[in-house]
Amino acid sequence: MKRVALILALAVSVVPAHAAKLCGELKSEIAAKLDKKGIKSYTLEVVPSDKAGDAKVVGSCDAGANKIIYKKK
Repeated sequence: MKRVALILALAVSVVPAHAAKLCGELKSEIAAKLDKKGIKSYTLEVVPSDKAGDAKVVGSCDAGANKIIYKKK
């Protein structure tokens, strides 16, 4: 029973670490996806979560502290 609890605790602790990406890494991944789809003339900007406003949010990073916003040029 202790082994099962230990395995579950380890599994749960690994998932949030994987989900909380660094902003630079996530921004690069999003840019690659947009480029692959042929989308041109855009900017991606990392802003604090409370400063995103009405902008189109395309990602959240640094454990939710920042948002990545998309803007057309």
